[in-house]
Amino acid sequence: MDTTATPTLTSSSGEQLPVKTFAVLGTGAWGTALAQLATESGITVRSWSRRGDISLESAVADADVLLCAISMKGVAELASRLKDMGLPSRTILITATKGLDPKTTKTPSQLWQEAFPDNPVVVLSGPNLSKEIDRGLPAATVVASHDAAAAATVQQIFAVDRFRVYTNADPLGTELGGTLKNVMAIAVGVCDGLQLGTNARSALITRALPEVIRVGTQLGAQPETFYGLSGLGDMLATCTSVLSRNYRVGYGLAEGKSLEQILQELGSTAEGVNTAHVLVKLANREEIPIPISRQVHRLLNGAITPLNAVSALMERDLKPEMCDIDEAQGETMPAA
Repeated sequence: MDTTATPTLTSSSGEQLPVKTFAVLGTGAWGTALAQLATESGITVRSWSRRGDISLESAVADADVLLCAISMKGVAELASRLKDMGLPSRTILITATKGLDPKTTKTPSQLWQEAFPDNPVVVLSGPNLSKEIDRGLPAATVVASHDAAAAATVQQIFAVDRFRVYTNADPLGTELGGTLKNVMAIAVGVCDGLQLGTNARSALITRALPEVIRVGTQLGAQPETFYGLSGLGDMLATCTSVLSRNYRVGYGLAEGKSLEQILQELGSTAEGVNTAHVLVKLANREEIPIPISRQVHRLLNGAITPLNAVSALMERDLKPEMCDIDEAQGETMPAA
């Protein structure tokens, strides 16, 4: 990949035009890190937040590319505001949010595409801990879209020497991999917080992957996506680093802290908490077995202790390792 190439986008006439203005919505750690990467590509970046000095109208005015890096709870409202303003159909929308909408159970890209059916939507996700990117450490990510030209444009925007960018055509799988692993990171944090050892952690991560794949493929994603950077790669990063907020939630629960105390100490969003609640609702509706995620959900609701959660997983029925098709036999699906 030529990291010196000028990012371009395709006009309605098929002409290749340089990307001049890039709007980043959300100035948290992740949005700031992505804004810096785009700046290194020589693009003018305008950043907006609800508490910032620049208005939303000014931030998105004439933007060739718009990136959303706000928390899940604000995506639907922001999409609605932008819809009322109107955006040119050529504007590329990038979503870097990881989560599920509590009201609709939709992913961020689905909300954006619903609001802007004529705009290309690109999902950006991968094993990207923002603090490491801030330190200039090397990383890789995936940009996924049904619009190959839009994905190629976003690839060019972020492809700097320390950040390698891949593309794929499965935005849903790319998005779900980055979303569902946050729930698994809470589980692994509990495992480590209880000092259960490397064997237990390895087994948990290994069993977490087919659970994520089972959900993703049921919803229409491609299974191979989950073996890539946005699936297994992101899961390994989030489940094994103290820089992960979701991991720290699980670890804190294992130490006996309340969820409220942990979130207050973090001072930022841990999307896995909300995702666990929405995922159980979705799994109940679709009748998808999610044994690990269900125990995380019960733990977050205070229905069980960390030790109870581990015991429940260890006491499940004996079965072959490759048993995903028959997994539903061992799990009760309560009404949503």
